[in-house]
Amino acid sequence: MHPDILSYNQQQSPIEQSICDLLAKEIDGVLKKAESKIWHAHPVWFLDGNPIVGYSKLKGGIRLLFWSGQSFEEEGLQKEGKFKAAEKRYSTLEEVSTKDLKRWLKKSIDIQWDYKNIVKRKGVLERLY
Repeated sequence: MHPDILSYNQQQSPIEQSICDLLAKEIDGVLKKAESKIWHAHPVWFLDGNPIVGYSKLKGGIRLLFWSGQSFEEEGLQKEGKFKAAEKRYSTLEEVSTKDLKRWLKKSIDIQWDYKNIVKRKGVLERLY
């Protein structure tokens, strides 16, 4: 696990830290070629400079965000924002289904929208895969 992500996780409450640690472990396990870092104050994983998945602390728990998640066509993910992102929120460790998480992570490799160039394209997203 990236040291900055480990530090981020350790700053959370014990319950939230356990969720963050599990998410980071599973994400690192599936996205082996991804670059991970703290981006806009939250842990994020990138493939070829394109943000794929990340998580953040919200008032009610931890939000897992897939930048291209709306295209996964998964009932367990909720639409987030005006682009293609989708999220899942967790308030307990027991809510995390590693089976679902691994499936979503595999889809995140195969289904990507080009967020890396969204500014250059003036807010227009293009599908990469």
